[in-house]
Formats: sequence, structure tokens, C-alpha cells
Amino acid sequence: QKTHLKSICLQYQLYLLLNSHFFCLLKTEMGLIIFFLCAYVPKTAAGHCKWAEVLKDLEQIKTSKDIDVSLYTANTDEDVKCQEPVIRCFFLETKVILQECFIKNCSKTRDVWNIWKNGNASLGNNKSNPTRSAKCKECEEYEEKNFTEFIQSFVKVIQRECK
Repeated sequence: QKTHLKSICLQYQLYLLLNSHFFCLLKTEMGLIIFFLCAYVPKTAAGHCKWAEVLKDLEQIKTSKDIDVSLYTANTDEDVKCQEPVIRCFFLETKVILQECFIKNCSKTRDVWNIWKNGNASLGNNKSNPTRSAKCKECEEYEEKNFTEFIQSFVKVIQRECK
């Protein structure tokens, strides 16, 4: 993900600086400041919402006029225990949008691909949640809504995750 790479680049630059002058730097006030910055940067990056890139791309595609699909749209007020299946449903439906974009060669194909790719990376490899509440719906049980309503609900769910 873009944010993760920026963090790695910054950490690497700080590492090179410290590695080349480590012992000399620790004897000065500036050296100690740089040392503490190196310790602080990874914590700052870890506190960043893992869905930030997805939200940016959702903003990019929400006004698209060439995406015209009906999608299963999870309720934004689902039980907290159902949050992961709800998010998985949105990303599953994003794959439908992606296929539609490939067929119609829509202008936002790259943004849709980024949403799907970053979402799957953030969700991890665990495709099933055995501790899921029995009252959580399957994706196909939700009402089909148009693209605009789908994106609005998707944004709300992701924003709630970032709080």
C-alpha cells in the first residue's frame, strides 16, 4: 500500500543516517532527537487507518457515470459483530464493479482495481470468520441497490472502521 511504502522509505533513510553516524550522533542533542524520531515514526504509521487508501479511491469513483450496476448493499447499521462480513460483502461486490469496468472499459477501472486490491490486503488471507454471529447475513441476502447508493453505504462503513 502507498502509505506503508512511504513509511518504509522514511524509516530506511533514518536508518542509513543513524547507521553511518550512530555513535557520534548519540553524543549530541541533535543525534538524540533523530534517534527518538526513528523510534516514533513506526508507531505513527501503525496508528494510520488501514482503509485510508480505499476511502481515497472510493471518493474517486463515486461520481462515475459509466458504472451502471446493481449491487448487494449491506446495511450500514448492522450489528458490530457482523462488521467484518459486511466489509467482506462490499469488497466482494467491488469485484463485480471491476468486471463491469473491464467489459465496458470504464474510466475508473484503475481506481476500482485499487479498492479491491487494497481491501483484500487489509482484510488479510482469512476468508472465513468462524466466530461470526449466527445473525449475520450472507452478502446475497442484502437488497440490491444502484451504484451510487452502494458507494455511499460503502464509504459509511469504512469511515466507521477508521474511527
